[in-house]
Amino acid sequence: MNFGLIGYGKMGKMVEEAALGRGHDIVTILDPVSKKDEKYEPEKADVLIEFTRPDTAPDNIRSAAAAGKKIVSGSTGWYERLDEVTRAVRSAGASLLYSSNFSLGVNLFYRIAARAARLIDPFPEYDVAGFEVHHRKKADSPSGTAKTLAALLLSSMTRKKKVCYKEVQEKLGGEVIHFASLRAGAVPGVHSLLFDSAADTIELRHTARSREGFALGAVIAAEWLAAKKENGVYTMDDVLEGLLP
Repeated sequence: MNFGLIGYGKMGKMVEEAALGRGHDIVTILDPVSKKDEKYEPEKADVLIEFTRPDTAPDNIRSAAAAGKKIVSGSTGWYERLDEVTRAVRSAGASLLYSSNFSLGVNLFYRIAARAARLIDPFPEYDVAGFEVHHRKKADSPSGTAKTLAALLLSSMTRKKKVCYKEVQEKLGGEVIHFASLRAGAVPGVHSLLFDSAADTIELRHTARSREGFALGAVIAAEWLAAKKENGVYTMDDVLEGLLP
């Protein structure tokens, strides 16, 4: 397949390597930050894969959609504009596949987390909290993955109603999930969920060893989207549905 890249930072270069390793061609590279375009033949791309910044991602997606292109977006921190972007993609008759995290392991972790939350919900002896760590240069906090995990917990537990991401300055009510963030060093990403009682603690954790898993997942998602006949807006959950038995 022919893929195009929007954004050519660390993730863009890893996506290029993963795509080439799976036998695909990179026919266009656009970097909105450096304003440098290489191999500029977007009309030949079956799918555009976008890893840029929260402030540029929505317009990148809208522009790709207006050109009738399928696009995979791995940027996070822009989801407050998701409704607007979704309307633009559907109006253009294009396709978008977005995810807060393209790692196959993380997306399986989402399903494990949701199942664990449903199991623990009937037992008020167990409280739940979350914690995530990323490298110091990450642009958004909390991470998109943390927000997805928190949303899964809320939808899976009847006794939890809201999430607090900020530093706690007062006693938290039992309906609140506290999800903390830490930025330090070069950590690719760690996400933990704690189900804690007076008697014991159950901990679920996903640790990324490198960003290569994110890049590979994005390429697999692009392969899936390229083969998808129906236009629309999809997530990595749709990809997993097609891959799992």
